[in-house]
Amino acid sequence: MLLGLLRMTLRAACIAQSPQLHTTAASYAAVKKTTSAAGGVMGLGKGKKKAGKLTAMEKKEMPVESDPQRLVSHVCGSNIYTTGEDVKVQEDSAYPAWLWALPVGRAPPLAELSPLDKRYWLRVRAAGMRRNNKLRSMRRF
Repeated sequence: MLLGLLRMTLRAACIAQSPQLHTTAASYAAVKKTTSAAGGVMGLGKGKKKAGKLTAMEKKEMPVESDPQRLVSHVCGSNIYTTGEDVKVQEDSAYPAWLWALPVGRAPPLAELSPLDKRYWLRVRAAGMRRNNKLRSMRRF
């Protein structure tokens, strides 16, 4: 009881002497770490970390198909195995009809989309996030 009263009195005296109550300087001073001779932080039980050897990565030369006839008749790079051959391109009738109906151009403008469509709200959300990120990046702090 007496010890608790003494602590409260000391704490009140420290606060009364301090002109700034909410500073972060005191918390940084309390967190200061001392290092031991082994290079680790005292009290964490970890020793000095050994640095691994840094080696330069070698660039691999990837073979590129240059035969125009093969580029037109095969899907070059589709074979992921060491044996075998790339997939041959088939006639247009061999592929499903929906493949030719896929939109490959630019996305339609937001004004052309309906607010009942999910794509509309995904685009509105993405635009809002871009706006917020831009505003946040322009802040000073």
